[in-house]
Amino acid sequence: MNLVDPIVWAILLMLVGCVVLVLEVFIPSGGILAVMATAAFVGSILLAFQRSAETGFAFVTTTIIAVPAVLTLAFKYWPKTRFGKAFLGELPTDADVLPDDPHRALLGRVGVARSKMLPSGAVEIEGHMIDAMTLGQAIEPGQYVVVTEVRANRMVVRPAKGNERPGRPTSPADLLNRPIEELGIESLEDPLA
Repeated sequence: MNLVDPIVWAILLMLVGCVVLVLEVFIPSGGILAVMATAAFVGSILLAFQRSAETGFAFVTTTIIAVPAVLTLAFKYWPKTRFGKAFLGELPTDADVLPDDPHRALLGRVGVARSKMLPSGAVEIEGHMIDAMTLGQAIEPGQYVVVTEVRANRMVVRPAKGNERPGRPTSPADLLNRPIEELGIESLEDPLA
């Protein structure tokens, strides 16, 4: 005389298998919990086949769907749990993961085209020669440009408007055309004479 129908035991073993499978994700056991979960799933299927073939195949289908679903949910939510955070550490932010790009600091700066840009060429910004490209328009050498964006280590520039001028000289030749007072150099006359 059975106290409980085999289908009830099959359902209980299926639930136990799912719980043990989730524990395998949370607790590093070297695969022992995975073997126990597999045994629970196999036992559940065998008990279901004792009732009928249709019930057995229904449990096989349920196991095939439940195991990946349970593992997916466990891996999705494990890093968010207290134990997962302690085990994995804090998740990195985009700033931690993305490489540092020195050209990002030049965004919005004004420079001078040093070669004809059809659509790419050399641009001098704050004394540094940098390869840049335009969005299709040709830029003549000596024309002022503004950095509008940085794409994968490549700067995109546009022609500067009339009111956009660089804040400091762009080449040594420009230094010779400026007044000495503007350069911040003291007088060369001897103050004691």
